[in-house]
Amino acid sequence: MVTIQSFGHVMLQGRGVRCAAAWLTALAGTVALACAPADNEVAVDAGDAVTDQFNVLLVVFEDLSPRIGAFGDDVATTPVLDAFAREAIRFPNTFTTAGVCAPSRAALMTGVYQQRLGAQHMRTRAFIAGRSSGGPVPYDAVPPDEVKAFPELLRAGGYYTSNDAKKDYQFGSPFTIWDESAAGARWDKRTDGQPFFSMITLMRTHESYLWPEDLESGGGLGDDLAKFVAARNRRELEGKPRVTDPASVVVPPYYPDTEVIRADLARQYDNLAFEERRFTEILEQLERDGLEDSTVVIVTTDHGDGLPRMKRTVYDSGIRVPMMVRFPDRRGAGEVREDLISFVDLAPTILELAGQDLPDYLDGFPFVDRVGGGLTAKHDYIYAAADRHDAVPGRTRAVRDRRFKYMRNFMPEVPLYEHLDFRAVLPTMKELRRLHADGALNAAQAAGFLTPRPSEELYDLDVDPFEVSNLAGDPAFAVERDRLAAELESWLASIGPRDGVPEAELVHDLWSGADSQPPTVDPVADLDVQNDGRVVRLRSATPAASIAVRFDDDEPERWRLYTGEMVVPATSRSVVAKAIRYGYGPSEEVTFDLAAESGVLHGTVVEGMKEDE
Repeated sequence: MVTIQSFGHVMLQGRGVRCAAAWLTALAGTVALACAPADNEVAVDAGDAVTDQFNVLLVVFEDLSPRIGAFGDDVATTPVLDAFAREAIRFPNTFTTAGVCAPSRAALMTGVYQQRLGAQHMRTRAFIAGRSSGGPVPYDAVPPDEVKAFPELLRAGGYYTSNDAKKDYQFGSPFTIWDESAAGARWDKRTDGQPFFSMITLMRTHESYLWPEDLESGGGLGDDLAKFVAARNRRELEGKPRVTDPASVVVPPYYPDTEVIRADLARQYDNLAFEERRFTEILEQLERDGLEDSTVVIVTTDHGDGLPRMKRTVYDSGIRVPMMVRFPDRRGAGEVREDLISFVDLAPTILELAGQDLPDYLDGFPFVDRVGGGLTAKHDYIYAAADRHDAVPGRTRAVRDRRFKYMRNFMPEVPLYEHLDFRAVLPTMKELRRLHADGALNAAQAAGFLTPRPSEELYDLDVDPFEVSNLAGDPAFAVERDRLAAELESWLASIGPRDGVPEAELVHDLWSGADSQPPTVDPVADLDVQNDGRVVRLRSATPAASIAVRFDDDEPERWRLYTGEMVVPATSRSVVAKAIRYGYGPSEEVTFDLAAESGVLHGTVVEGMKEDE
């Protein structure tokens, strides 16, 4: 249902993306209504529409456990985040689905566990030209047909979506997800009054910012990359104050207490204290633009700290993260909610805040509603996974309740500290290897080098928060071990056949048996001239393909999300369309001439315009 407001505004009252949608063209003075689309037909986004839904700003710090004063860390110097926490609802029991960015972000962006997507390995494609991803071939994950990134669903509901640079979703970077994705992208290019979702990544807490600033050689990473990162760190961390006394940090028992390791832990705190400045600038821009009173701000991190035995693991040090939600009117300010939260809950929560219906395929649940009320806890357990990391194979699965963590290592022959180029340059990793070679580590500290690893691990987190005392073989805890082992088996059975298969076999399945990445079939169109204007319908023969369109009067970089039949502006002589199936190669850009009376339109491929997603 569509309600026409004064001044040409359109309010979408049928909130689900599969329900009726509307598109208003002021130039043509007409409105097109799109009913539930068939096959791949989906209506153009409400680019000029406004709704009464919240704006949502998601700020994601990189590689950061809850090292924040408001989360009980007495060492942290985080006045900005602490002040924000006093205005927000805190969720201290929040966990990512992986201890590394790309699989974690795949789950964040879809609300679906990364194994369902085929996105569990880190990475499916190399992030640096000339390097191997570590997998059998470079590939993109291909989600099930029904799965879409939640910002694309928001676009279909009339939202403007922007992303500040980082993507890393493992299923490519489909051009239908964001209205704008570039460094510095915010909400300023949206139509006046249009609701927005903006995602901003704050990078200077990332693992690579812990690399030595005088690094000249990166070992397996190559000297050029090492020198580049060292120069970047000197440039971007220039002026960073040293606010953390290394003597004050808490050294976890899986580390030896040395000056090198204390210095690395202090550097992690200092990098966060420095990056708080950017967070301040974001909040100030929101207020300066007059949007603070209409925007929900969510703050979290993509996984735990970037140090060894933290990042890339499913220990709490790798997957436990801060989560804060601030409402415009500060409802719930200062509350601490102890519910177990998983990263698959972020997508449904943001869709809920935007007033949209939730797709049936979601693995997660909203953890706040639009009124900020407390929702009944949905998770009795949370789950996490670690798979291949670059060239290092692996498969570990974990299940956690409020007290106990159970882990199963399916490849115990691979030690936790198997050499990994990106981690090897960290001073802490070098220190651990040096002391291990000297026989100077105790059993808990040397466990990362142990082979075979225990096939099962069980921890009582109430008494052992650092997860160093494995109780899996203790008869006193057999009931808890068996209970959690059964729960893990049930979860593995529920997430589908893509978990646990050899990666080469997984790629073969993702490509439907093809020898290379399948392309998305070019869109086709037909025209229906009606009394109220020219209606165009687009489709692609590729199942689940998303389509973007551009009209004559649009700026070259302006692509609209197509979500069903649409009335074309009276001034347009043609429409340009392109299609993308998540994980496939993009189609060509096709220009359709609108001179015909009606029927199938003639399309012309725009030579030289095919984009790399």
